[in-house]
Amino acid sequence: MLKYNEIQKMAKNMGINTFQMKKKNMIHAIQRAEHNIECFGTSRVEECQEFTCLWRDDCISLNENK
Repeated sequence: MLKYNEIQKMAKNMGINTFQMKKKNMIHAIQRAEHNIECFGTSRVEECQEFTCLWRDDCISLNENK
């Protein structure tokens, strides 16, 4: 799992303004910038086949805690 600061650094390196962004919003912004589906933290995880996704572990964990 990536820590907030690691995700923030990644987003900033992509030119994303992370001011007052929550982790989920930052990940969505990164997914958008990479032209991927903004699926982190959504119910899509139940059918997700993206086994190499950088966010997969966090996403599964987030959805298990709902």
